[in-house]
Amino acid sequence: MDWQTFAWVAQDGLTTGAIYALISLALVMIFVVTRVIFVPQGEFLSYGTLTLASLQDGRFPGTVWLLIAFGLFAATAETADYVRRRRRSKGAGGQRWPRAALAYALVPPLIGLLTWNLTGPAVPFIVQVLLTVLIVAPMGPLLYRFAFQPIADVSVLVLLIVAVAIHVAMTGLGLLFFGAEGSRTPAFSDGSLALGGLDLPAQNLWVIGTCAVLIIGLLVFFGRTILGRALRATAFNRVGARLVGISPNFAGLLTFGLAGMLGALSGVLIGPITVTYYDSGFLSGLKGFVGAIIGGLASYPLAAAGAILVGLLEAFGSYWASSYKEIIVFTLIIPVLLWRSLRDPEREQD
Repeated sequence: MDWQTFAWVAQDGLTTGAIYALISLALVMIFVVTRVIFVPQGEFLSYGTLTLASLQDGRFPGTVWLLIAFGLFAATAETADYVRRRRRSKGAGGQRWPRAALAYALVPPLIGLLTWNLTGPAVPFIVQVLLTVLIVAPMGPLLYRFAFQPIADVSVLVLLIVAVAIHVAMTGLGLLFFGAEGSRTPAFSDGSLALGGLDLPAQNLWVIGTCAVLIIGLLVFFGRTILGRALRATAFNRVGARLVGISPNFAGLLTFGLAGMLGALSGVLIGPITVTYYDSGFLSGLKGFVGAIIGGLASYPLAAAGAILVGLLEAFGSYWASSYKEIIVFTLIIPVLLWRSLRDPEREQD
């Protein structure tokens, strides 16, 4: 392998690794705040790509109907909680239910109406991207509200089982909405950048640059803003956060909202690079999970670095032994888990 080939394979690995880094950050963020190993994170990626492809083809995306259904489920869960509170203590929660339940029930149809009016080939690309994020990202908090918030105090294993069930359901719905054919979206911009005798595609630079901005933005959010510090406090001690006035439920909604946004943007970014199918998100999610494992499901910088390592291993594995690239990537989990078990043998999971 000469230097030019090495550089070409490395930039390809960095591009895919940047996408895996966004998935890893979302997985770590959700786990430390809610203890959910969010298996369906990859589905947000595939939904993002396929929703944008539908909009660019002038078709009304089926994910809008799923968003509306999620909103109705969340409104039903909010209503059920309100009824239970009223039974335990007459009048309790009477001022909070209408706003939350009505928002869950009414906002998704409004997004659907906006999408209907903006569906067509003449709509600018940036509007289609924003509309894709507006459709896919709210699925995260709505999903948390009706699927995970009611069972927030159960064991991690039960939460994992629910997450796997949701993954299977969302994969099947992806097949229903978009079919078995794959889709690919146009590149953000054409051309390339000549650097050291290597032509870097503009789309790859878009992906790496956007992911870097998002990662830095998340680090600033968690380190410098009140909401970010509230999420960190909830991750550190849920009971203590509740005692000082931080709602774990609000923290969960916000975390899933950020994860949904990262998933949608990941799908938008990766769409021009590779063909995406209804079930493509599963493998991407698993590779992001490997990065999260390297970070111990706790460290954002280590998770991002681990995901980039996964992307590089996948790229070089494809070059040297394409038939074994998945084995090479997933085998990385074994030494990482072994090292962590030896370093911290007495650690127990809640």
